[in-house]
Amino acid sequence: MTVSTTFLGLGAMGSALATTALDAGHRIVCWNRTAHRAQSLGERGAVLADSVEQAIVGTGTVVVCLFDVTSVREVLEPVATGLSGRTVINLTTTTPDQSRDLARWAGDRGIDLLDGAIMAVPETIGGPGSAIFYSGSAEGFAQHRQLLDLWGESSYLGPDAGMAALYDTAMLAGMYAMFAGFLHGAAMVGSEGVPAGEFVRRQAPFLAAMTEQLADYAATIDEQDYLGPDQQSLRFTETALSTVMQASTGQGVTDEVLKPVHDLVRRQLAAGFGEHGTARMFEELRSAR
Repeated sequence: MTVSTTFLGLGAMGSALATTALDAGHRIVCWNRTAHRAQSLGERGAVLADSVEQAIVGTGTVVVCLFDVTSVREVLEPVATGLSGRTVINLTTTTPDQSRDLARWAGDRGIDLLDGAIMAVPETIGGPGSAIFYSGSAEGFAQHRQLLDLWGESSYLGPDAGMAALYDTAMLAGMYAMFAGFLHGAAMVGSEGVPAGEFVRRQAPFLAAMTEQLADYAATIDEQDYLGPDQQSLRFTETALSTVMQASTGQGVTDEVLKPVHDLVRRQLAAGFGEHGTARMFEELRSAR
């Protein structure tokens, strides 16, 4: 008897995951709240289920890619008995604590949960630029590695089910801050009629060059050596940020993207750390725990 892999959730990402598995020769069963989204997969040979109960019949792996953790619980709780003894791979975006809570819920019901964080967009799934972090069940990761590797580079981050989500959300924090910074800059030059397309040709390579400094920042943080040589001081950073903010408002652009960073730096100065390197902001950020 051929064992099927069940896919619950066929949004853009869920469809990409299911399509990649289908293209690789896997027998798949699909379910989605909005049934028409599964139609194209059905036309290509996937088994379409009318209900979650029907979709999980059998003993195969269940892949969940839904809107949020609430959706996951709403879909899985009524069929938990049918999932006992099976591996559920959750690829829904969650917070670390939500992933841990889901793992505890699953464990109490005999479900082997592998939590994943997709570091890719749907169009790149299965391609060289796709990567997925996993945490939770080590056995589940090892047992289903062939399936996981179809979607992208697979990395196991340990038995703590929240670690994949932690890396995911931490990396997204940097991404969204970068996007906001780009939009702020585009608004500044746009105030003088410069198209965003022209600005990005100069900004993108500059940002790429600046990322080369991240390794130095990381070493400074790990060594906690904020007075080492060749570091830009917090005092200098405060002056630079003040200048950028003044330039922004002078061009009619709000400073609300930069103000939280400026406030953080000023608090460091007030605490007497003005001559310390800018990486020392890390200490205040983590002190909020």
